[in-house]
Amino acid sequence: MMQEHAVPERNITNQEWPVFPPVARSAAQVISYITHPLFIPTLVTFLILQSIPEYMVAFKPQSMRFAFDMLYFRVGIITVLFPLLTVLLAKQLGFIPSIYMKTQRERIIPYVAIIIYYFWAFYTFLQEGRAPRFYSAFFLGSFLAISISFVTNTFMKTSMHSIGWGGVIGFLLSLMWGMHMNVSVPLVITFLVTGIVATARMVLHAHSPAEIYTGIFIGIITQLAACGILV
Repeated sequence: MMQEHAVPERNITNQEWPVFPPVARSAAQVISYITHPLFIPTLVTFLILQSIPEYMVAFKPQSMRFAFDMLYFRVGIITVLFPLLTVLLAKQLGFIPSIYMKTQRERIIPYVAIIIYYFWAFYTFLQEGRAPRFYSAFFLGSFLAISISFVTNTFMKTSMHSIGWGGVIGFLLSLMWGMHMNVSVPLVITFLVTGIVATARMVLHAHSPAEIYTGIFIGIITQLAACGILV
């Protein structure tokens, strides 16, 4: 699975990085895996279908359950399976030395692929017209976030975990401000999860605080911008 847990490329003295016990690092590694940004679109889809299924009734060709299962399958294929296959293929062909994307250079091919996949998801949902516009806006925001991160990758190894969870915060804020939905509880939980994820990434020495904060900022801003464009 794509993961970004290596020591950053920059030269950092031991005094700048606190030393954590193996148990803390193991816990941080587990957290990093289960909160991987590849799973976020499926998670957001799950939250929408469980919380406000009435907005997704257009996906009802035969039965609601069948339609929702097909939506999970579709989102999972585009945002999880295809990116994973892309990374594995790039590793097999020798374009990247590791599936963990330890350096900024190794991220270039996965970034380009994920940009294409997210634009594909956004464009197809928008053109079909069956998904609510705020759902299409989520994929537009994700596309914009990855595109911006691809540019910032030239200067820093922006945390993809932070971008993903910042995007969830931005999406919930969009629902609150743009759709006037009461999402205060999910929003508080997401802030808590984002803090835990950010801490885990720094425990693993995968990112500096600046790279974490930059990722969260990109995730929030792009979702708000996408909501402003479509909703």
